[in-house]
Amino acid sequence: MAVSRFGITASAALLVAGAELFTGGAAIAQRKPASPAGEAAAQIGGYFDPRSGYVNGAWIEVRYGRPLRRGRDIFGPPDFIAFLNDGAPVWRAGANYTTRLITELPLVIDDTRLEPGEYTMFIQLGPERWILIISTWPAQETYDYQEREALFGAYGYTPDRDVLRTDMVLQPLPISFEQLSWQFLDVTPEGGRLALLWDRQMASVPFLVAEPADEGEEPAE
Repeated sequence: MAVSRFGITASAALLVAGAELFTGGAAIAQRKPASPAGEAAAQIGGYFDPRSGYVNGAWIEVRYGRPLRRGRDIFGPPDFIAFLNDGAPVWRAGANYTTRLITELPLVIDDTRLEPGEYTMFIQLGPERWILIISTWPAQETYDYQEREALFGAYGYTPDRDVLRTDMVLQPLPISFEQLSWQFLDVTPEGGRLALLWDRQMASVPFLVAEPADEGEEPAE
């Protein structure tokens, strides 16, 4: 059996190294958040050029936390609204972080114009009716209980900064989504649908790409 100059057999050294790798891997696994951050994106309004690829498209993004189902019936129990709101007045429509909508181009949702910029999104849940809320409340990057001018999740949410509220189309799914997902569906140059999918439920709203505001024209409130 080979012995190293430190008096340790080679096989023992390999066992020690393997144990360190194992414990290091376990530590990394423990540090992984229970609801990892996620992002959905669509690029709209451009065109494909044979040489340059997609040209002049503008981005729409949703940034959010992605909880996992982990064997639970998410929307079936009678107390699912209280469970998801978790002490907040509305659902953050994700986990941990405040869900954010970031758009580089103007949008129209339910006849309300959204100018380019960053917004926060929440859902007012009901047994048979969900209402999407788009707000100008800023989002905290990390939780600060002393911060009163930005939100973490939906805690401290008030409706005075709402830009729009609109009913979502609810559809049961034939499959179960393990991890909550925001997606852009049926996207065309003119618009598409913004959808949340989790467990066996999908909730969506249609959106349109708005005409840019004329120079010198004040954006509509």
